[in-house]
Amino acid sequence: MRVRPTVRSAARKASAKTRGALAKVPGPSNNPATNLLIMDVAMRGASMIFGRTIEKALLRTRYQREKAADIVKGRGFVHSIAATSAARMATRSVPGFLLVTGGLFAKAVVDRSLGRRESVRRGEKALAKRAANADDSADE
Repeated sequence: MRVRPTVRSAARKASAKTRGALAKVPGPSNNPATNLLIMDVAMRGASMIFGRTIEKALLRTRYQREKAADIVKGRGFVHSIAATSAARMATRSVPGFLLVTGGLFAKAVVDRSLGRRESVRRGEKALAKRAANADDSADE
């Protein structure tokens, strides 16, 4: 299907007009690199808040509100870095995506091979440890 020249020309004009208008929108700083940094920090912060909210909502289907909050709060630094690294690897390339999803699939297979009771017991133990970590950090 071929796009008519008039449609293409109109699209180019609209794009140029939009770009010109966006260039005139001032950011908090005159430096565009600073504005990009501010936007990046804001987006990552909003993403973290949204992610924690979703985690708590998922955990509240099984646990009380306070325990769900403690489990999310008690996640260790190493766990956070590992999850962030895996997500970054999965989103940067197809081989990274395949490696991460393959690892998650392998973990699910191992969990299923243990049997339901043992798998649930191990998960409960790990989450209880995370909740205890939240209690320990509150004491300091």
